[in-house]
Formats: sequence, C-alpha cells, structure tokens
Amino acid sequence: MIAQIGRFRVLFLMAAEAEYGPELRARFTPVMTGVGPVEGAVATVATLAGLQAGTGLPDLVVSLGSAGSARLEQCTVYQAHSLAYRDMDATALGFEKGVTPFLDLPASLALPHQIAGLPSASLSTGANIVSGAAYDGISEDMVDMESYAVLRACQRFDVPLIALRGISDGAAPLEGLHSWTEYLHIIDARLAEAVDRLRAQLEAGELLG
Repeated sequence: MIAQIGRFRVLFLMAAEAEYGPELRARFTPVMTGVGPVEGAVATVATLAGLQAGTGLPDLVVSLGSAGSARLEQCTVYQAHSLAYRDMDATALGFEKGVTPFLDLPASLALPHQIAGLPSASLSTGANIVSGAAYDGISEDMVDMESYAVLRACQRFDVPLIALRGISDGAAPLEGLHSWTEYLHIIDARLAEAVDRLRAQLEAGELLG
C-alpha cells in the first residue's frame, strides 16, 4: 500500500481500474477509492485511519487519474494547484458558492506542494460528469470527481496531497463511456512520466522538507 521513495512514505490513490494502465502498474500499487466524492472521502479516511493505527501515516498522498477540460490540452497531465467543490451551493443562506457553511475555509483550497517542471491548473470536484455546455458554468480549468474529497480527508490527518490529472475528454461533448476511455492508455504513460519526475524530486529532497 505504501511506496517508499527515498526517505518518504507515499500513498497513491486512484478512483478506477480503467485509469490504472501498464505503465502505472509497473511503478506502484494504489488504493482504489471508487468513483465520486463520497467514495473518495470514505476510502481515503478509512485508509489513513488504518495507517495511523498501524504502521503510521504517509508523508505524502498522491491522487492520480483522469479529468475533463474544455480549455486544457487533451491527453496532457496537469497537477492541481487549487481545488474547488462545485457541488456545494449554500447561496440561498448567504454563503459564497462553493463555501461549506460554518467551515472556516475558502471556496478554493490551495495545494502548496508542486512538482517542478509539470504544468499546473485549477481543479473542480463534483459528483456529476461534465460535458459540453456544462463547462461554461465552471470557472476552474479541469474537472474530476474525487480530488477535493481526498484533500479534505488528508487535511483531517495533516498529510499533504498532490493531485495529478490527465485530460481524457472535454474537447467535444461526451458520447458514452468510450469518450472517456479512448485516450486512457496515453494518459497512463504520461502519468507514469509525472510519477518518475515526482520520484526524482523526492529522492533529491526537493519536494518535501
């Protein structure tokens, strides 16, 4: 479950087996969280709690997978520099959209740990599949279904998160499951390259203190 990279213990998380291709399989064994913010949160909390009670918490959690985007380059891997929760809307009570009531957090949460040399973008998490004109209502650069939930779980255990996403779709409206899976083999290879970059920087002591 835990990968030892240099002096750091790293936990890799992924949502779906379809995203876990041969290149990534050659590099690590992830915990599969399942799809969506609820499953992502449940699996991450359960995993971290089990580690805390056993061998100890990891030094870093890395969430990997695919994302949609209507503005970013398709099949390119980006690291999230900030996360938002598009499902949260308490504006009827006077709260800013995306802000969870009575929680002292902004609508967008920054991810301070960044892999040098890898492009970054903002990421919106929600329980819906975004397609076509639905992108017009989202200000973030890319969309997924787990990362914000994973971050909140990591924050509860005071463990830093890096979120890596390859853009699998969004240039055109989705026409079915094949629209998502068509380029996952390319994203697998490019995510593996990002993991190699992460490994090199961790081994050199350049990413975490």
